[in-house]
Amino acid sequence: MNPERMNVESFNLDHRTVAAPYIRVADRKQLPLGDVITKYDVRFTQPNAAHLEMAAIHSLEHLFAEHSRNHSGAVIDFSPMGCQTGYYLILAGEPDLPAVMDLVEATLTDVLGAAEVPAANEIQCGWGANHSLAGAQDAARAFLAKRAEWEQVTA
Repeated sequence: MNPERMNVESFNLDHRTVAAPYIRVADRKQLPLGDVITKYDVRFTQPNAAHLEMAAIHSLEHLFAEHSRNHSGAVIDFSPMGCQTGYYLILAGEPDLPAVMDLVEATLTDVLGAAEVPAANEIQCGWGANHSLAGAQDAARAFLAKRAEWEQVTA
């Protein structure tokens, strides 16, 4: 099957050939005034073989969004993928992959030490009851355990 090229970069990625966990540059955009943003695919589980549970995804999103900004002023967003296999990390500029890996490692280490999920309540969150600190920490622990493999996107 050779589908036509699509507008969304990840739709052009053959998900059968990747080997999670990994971190890769998914896209770079130059904005109209010259600023650059870079989107990273931070893949936690093997596509079409495993996924993260929604409460863990939600909690890890909150934890990463809050703690990553303690390590970098370049963080724009950390958003879960609808397929529940990872996240998109969007950063200002064009940080090199080793720097991004260091940011992810430092942030996930913070997640392991967290005592609660930030903003996990009905005032600050649209689904405050749907959180799992233990699930987020399990996902972070598993991802960190494979740190040496993060640069290898395909098997």
